[in-house]
Amino acid sequence: MIVDDHEVVRLGLSTLLSRQQELEIVGEAGTAREAVEKARLLLPHVVIMDIRMPDKSGIEACREIREIDPQIKVIMLTSYADEEALFASILAGASGYVLKEIGCRALVEAIITVGRGGSLLDPAVTGKVLDKMRALAKGTVSHERLNEQEKKILALIGEGKTNREIAKELYLSEKTVRNYVSSILAKLNLSNRAQAAAYAAKQRFMGL
Repeated sequence: MIVDDHEVVRLGLSTLLSRQQELEIVGEAGTAREAVEKARLLLPHVVIMDIRMPDKSGIEACREIREIDPQIKVIMLTSYADEEALFASILAGASGYVLKEIGCRALVEAIITVGRGGSLLDPAVTGKVLDKMRALAKGTVSHERLNEQEKKILALIGEGKTNREIAKELYLSEKTVRNYVSSILAKLNLSNRAQAAAYAAKQRFMGL
């Protein structure tokens, strides 16, 4: 299933992939919400998901689709090697993260790899993952320094939620959430949100 808010992109991907004997296009979606609904109905083996969607992020849709059926594999497709989005995608259960500049054959191979239970990252972002994991592994920070609200926000960061989504869930303003995020990074001696997301996952903080 192909998910992208740009019709031209969906058409291009559909045209390219439908030529491949190994693949069958079972559906398309233009919003994250439509993607979740169609995934529930169609149960595709693999979903190609754009990260930036008009209603909510593709990362959030990825997490919801994986909750519907963990056997559905999701490949996040993006124009930018964004390390924060990369970590959030991994935490949401994505099996792959590739850049839109990927060649057609490479994309087909990525879909087949993921469909068979494998996982992959674009070489442009693999190094960033390893660097962040190494840095995190060396850290000695403790979440005990956080207050209860900060712990909640850290857990939501670990789930891949944006500041806007966190603000809506906790009935806070986005500015207040940004201030909390800054405080969390300072207390945990982390340099950015991606590290906070990885830390949350490592500490099994989700849901606290």
